[in-house]
Amino acid sequence: MPVDPYILLLLGTVGLAALLPARGTGADVASGASTVAIAFLFFLYGARLSTREAMDGLRHWRLHVTVLACTFVVFPLLGLAARGLVPALLSDPLYQGLLFLTLVPSTIQSSIAFTSIARGNVPAAICAGSFSSLAGIVLTPLLAAALLGNSGGGFSADSLIRIVLQLLVPFVAGQVLRRWIGGFVARHKKVLGLVDRGSILLVVYTAFSEGMVQGIWHQVSPARLAGLLVVEAALLAVMLLLTWYGARALGFGRADRIAIQFAGSKKSLASGLPMASVLFGAHASLAVLPLMLFHQMQLMVCAVIAKRRAHDPEASAADEPAETSRTAVGTGGRSR
Repeated sequence: MPVDPYILLLLGTVGLAALLPARGTGADVASGASTVAIAFLFFLYGARLSTREAMDGLRHWRLHVTVLACTFVVFPLLGLAARGLVPALLSDPLYQGLLFLTLVPSTIQSSIAFTSIARGNVPAAICAGSFSSLAGIVLTPLLAAALLGNSGGGFSADSLIRIVLQLLVPFVAGQVLRRWIGGFVARHKKVLGLVDRGSILLVVYTAFSEGMVQGIWHQVSPARLAGLLVVEAALLAVMLLLTWYGARALGFGRADRIAIQFAGSKKSLASGLPMASVLFGAHASLAVLPLMLFHQMQLMVCAVIAKRRAHDPEASAADEPAETSRTAVGTGGRSR
């Protein structure tokens, strides 16, 4: 079960913020740099998304609607149900972070990787992850406004304006300019990927620095963290079972069920962290803690599932239909 090296970097950044939090002028500089980094991050998201590929993927609309429903309907409903665990297992701030976790979009890279390992419908996973990320730019803030309200770090009309300016406007600008810069972005994918990750590290450092200065970590005890891990493990288990057996009940074939399971049960750390910084402000440190823990948990569990799926007896029998599904991006019918 792999430990994501990037998670180690994130934990190191949290440790740095605990030992040397940004204060005074340094905090102002870090906050300004974080704002610019978030805007640039979403500009790159827009520049990378191929409109043509997204339109091609619409042919498999049943699969994408299923993934979107899991991500933005079922997950939030489970998050709301977890309210009953306060204060027995979760403190209110940790619950707000858990609820925010259920609102963020799905992943792209890891969903594709695990779908490929499990010999599933890779093109469908690519499109499903892309659609989820695109929808999340609009749906996550709206859901946060509706479900978190003022408890979400003071969510207000000003927060909505910041979201539009920091997330949506840069994303649209990236889409508009993609015609001219798309080739450059594709050629320098590795370097820009490092910029992505560096930007997120800066966002994490700024958020946790603010938390340290305000003494927010005194609200978290080892017992609360243990309770959070138990709740997140149950949440992940429910979504993995629901996406697999629910997709089968809906008539999807094996290759499509794999794509639905991995795209519909996971949450994006890359999208969630900058969104939390905008939505929660000074309270973002506790808000992103559940997301960071869930991210590592989903990687470890899904890595095991993907390897087992690859050796299922059903995999060999479904190879030929699955290949057809990959070529046509699926039809939503049974592959066996």
